Amino acid sequence: MSDLNHPHSVVETHFRQESFNDVMAAQLKKSPWFAISAAIHVVLIFALYNMEWMSKDSVNDKGIQAEFEDVPEEMIEEEEEIPEEEVIEEVEQIIEEPTIMEEDVETESEEDFDDNPVDTPFDSNNVNDVIGVGGGAGGGGFGGKFGGRRGRKGGYSQTEKAVDLGLEWLANHQSPDGKWDSDGFMDMCSPPCDGPGNATNDNGLTGLALLAFLGAGNTTTVGDYKKNVRQGIQYLKRVQDQDEGVFGAKVGQHYMYNHALAALAMTEAYLLSGRNPLLKEPAQLGVNFILRSRNPYKAWRYESPPNGENDTSVTGWMVMVLESAREAGLDVDMAAFDGALAWIDEMTNMQTGRTGYLSKGGLSARETGMEAEFPNDKTEAMTAVAMLARIFMGQEGEHPAMKAGAELLRNMPPKWNPEGGEADMYYWYYGAYVMFQLGGRDWNTWNEAMKDAVLPPQHQEEGCIRGSWDPIGPWGEAGGRVYSTALMVLCLEVYYRYGKVIGSRGEKKGK
Repeated sequence: MSDLNHPHSVVETHFRQESFNDVMAAQLKKSPWFAISAAIHVVLIFALYNMEWMSKDSVNDKGIQAEFEDVPEEMIEEEEEIPEEEVIEEVEQIIEEPTIMEEDVETESEEDFDDNPVDTPFDSNNVNDVIGVGGGAGGGGFGGKFGGRRGRKGGYSQTEKAVDLGLEWLANHQSPDGKWDSDGFMDMCSPPCDGPGNATNDNGLTGLALLAFLGAGNTTTVGDYKKNVRQGIQYLKRVQDQDEGVFGAKVGQHYMYNHALAALAMTEAYLLSGRNPLLKEPAQLGVNFILRSRNPYKAWRYESPPNGENDTSVTGWMVMVLESAREAGLDVDMAAFDGALAWIDEMTNMQTGRTGYLSKGGLSARETGMEAEFPNDKTEAMTAVAMLARIFMGQEGEHPAMKAGAELLRNMPPKWNPEGGEADMYYWYYGAYVMFQLGGRDWNTWNEAMKDAVLPPQHQEEGCIRGSWDPIGPWGEAGGRVYSTALMVLCLEVYYRYGKVIGSRGEKKGK
């Protein structure tokens, strides 16, 4: 018995445990409420012990205590009332939300342009206050967030109707592969429209049509014509040489024009699509080709690598591309602007204000064989090109070349008079943007003449041709109906496509 009384005896411990268990089991069978009461007491003792332990910690950490005390009581209650099932259901709904419109899925390629952080070009004033590429800058946007007309403020009801009809015609005549075909657009309708252009200009015309859509607020993700813009951009990406960056083949005399128009469309699309990373590389490659094609210390013409020749027409387009690229944050050699301005100054007669195509104060160029039908003394196209380039390079309306040039443009307003040799859409486009920038009576006079010249000839009759313009003028045969329609739409977007830049960039390139 002495072993059983020993405090460390294993036998005693086992005996006592077994006896206690037997007793408890017997009691529990007789009294179920006793078991419940015992369990509750055990839980309460454990809780009190932990509360005491936590209170000691809270005394030592008053910062934590204060933080908990500052939480409003109603916020805690609100969180507790949200069932866990509802939270899970909401998360699943967000995950399953499609990022591409169901109607777009069939034509969407592997390059998902909807991975775009900005869904409208008018959400930002980055460009609008300076150059306004793509719309909205002429007075701010209006309408719904996804409205196709957002930002088109400043136009007139009749000009806006003409723009809408022109864009509809362009959309209906886009080829299935995304391009605007110079001579194949006629296959898109029946009976077919007439007015084919030169087949070598498909890439340039695709860029020009895209600029018209972009100018009305359509991007790769926004607008009534976002599918057309997306398909056109994808086409240009496919035809771009990945080594040189040129859009299309270096074939023919005017491939530099085609590249410039395609590159301008790509840089504007990149900028207006919220700097979509899918568009950055093709835009930068296009800019790089332009920079490599510039003559040292001067400008551009038809050849790459450059051969020392320059002309004002090609140079004007290149300035537009580089300025759009600079606004988009792409890499641009600022020396290119200095070279372009040097060439324009060399070609400008400061007394008359006229800028020549290849010679100082000379006349504008003409397509071979069109000189007699459309004499180059009935246009100031190169003067207008040079003036717009000056504006984007920082020279204001008070510059001597600007003042003298404005007088030339004022005295030669737009006229739809092909029989008299007065119909130069290329001139009207550049002249409209120059005069809009100058404003005042110069712009008012030009604006009224432009509407009188451009609006009546647009086809209004029912049928496939409705909304287009006949390809008249010195460049009509080369460009065709796509060229004339896209250019006239751009002309009528002058009210909002570019913002007023004069007086807002004195610190920039020009003096």
